[in-house]
Amino acid sequence: MKIVVTGSSGLIGTALVDSLRTSGHEVVALVRRPVQPDESAARWDPTAGTIDAHALEGVDAAVNLGGAGIGDKRWTDDYKRAVLETRTRGTDLLARTLAGLDRPPQVLVSGSAVGYYGDAGSEVVDETAPAGDDFLARVCVQWEAAADPARDAGIRVATIRTGIVLSGHGGALAKLLPLFRFGLGGRLGSGSQWWSWISLDDEVAAIRWLLDHDVAGPVNVVAPSPATNAELTRTLGAVLHRPTVLPVPSFGPKLLLGSELAEALLFTSQRAVPAALERSGFRFTHPDLEGALRHVLDRPASGTEAA
Repeated sequence: MKIVVTGSSGLIGTALVDSLRTSGHEVVALVRRPVQPDESAARWDPTAGTIDAHALEGVDAAVNLGGAGIGDKRWTDDYKRAVLETRTRGTDLLARTLAGLDRPPQVLVSGSAVGYYGDAGSEVVDETAPAGDDFLARVCVQWEAAADPARDAGIRVATIRTGIVLSGHGGALAKLLPLFRFGLGGRLGSGSQWWSWISLDDEVAAIRWLLDHDVAGPVNVVAPSPATNAELTRTLGAVLHRPTVLPVPSFGPKLLLGSELAEALLFTSQRAVPAALERSGFRFTHPDLEGALRHVLDRPASGTEAA
C-alpha cells in the first residue's frame, strides 16, 4: 500500500513508519520542513492551511498522528491553543484534502486519546462512554470531529483513542525512568488513579490492524489490563529491582509542571478497555503490564524515536 503519515517523527510515528517500510509499504511523510528531492515526503503547513495535494494522489490509506506534544511545555493559554489548533487544523486540512482527491483513500486512521473520557474515576470505559468536560476531553472531541470531511466523503475513519504508550526511549515512561533507576520512584498522590497503557509494539500493530480491517469509529488503543498508578509503580520498581516506598505528594508535580497539566497527565483517572479492537479480532502481544515493561526496557533504541 501507499500510505501517507503525519507526525512521522514522533514516538509512535517513527516506529510505525519503520514497521510499514520494513513490510514493503510505500510511506509518504507529511512534514513542515523543506523536502529533499530524493525523499519520500510531502510538504504541508496546517497553520497556513497549505498542503501538497498532488503528492497524495494515489495513496491507499492515511494515518494522522500530528499535534503539539501534550506534556512538552507548561500549559499557558498560548500553548493550550497550540495543543488544540495543531490537532484540529491539521486533521481538518488532511481530511478535506483526502476527500477532494480524484481517488480518495479507503481509510484514515486519525489520532485521539483516552483523555476524551475526562476523569472517569474507577469506572470501566469503552468506546460508548461519554466525553468528559476538562481541557483534554474538549480537545479530543474537536480533534475527532475535525475528521468529518473524510467521513462525509465515504472514507472509513477509525479514531484511535490512545493511552500511555510504553517505550524505554520516549514518551511518559522514559521521563519516569531516571527517578526509578535512582530508587526515587513512588506512587503519585494516592496512586488510585487508573492509567490506560499500551506497549509501543502493540500501538503500531493496532494501527496497522485498523488499516487492514473494516473497523470505523472510535477505537480505544490500550492494553486490556489498565493499572492504577500504584500498581504501575510497584511493577516498574520490581522490573528495575528498585524500591518504590516513597510516595510523591501531588503538590510536587503540580509545582514542577503547573497544576492543570499535572492534574491532566498524572492524576486524572481513565480505566479504558479496548472493546472495539478485541471485537474485531485483534490480539495483543503484550496484554499484561509486567511483560510489557520487561519487553520495552530490554529493547535497544532504534531509529530516531522522539516524544
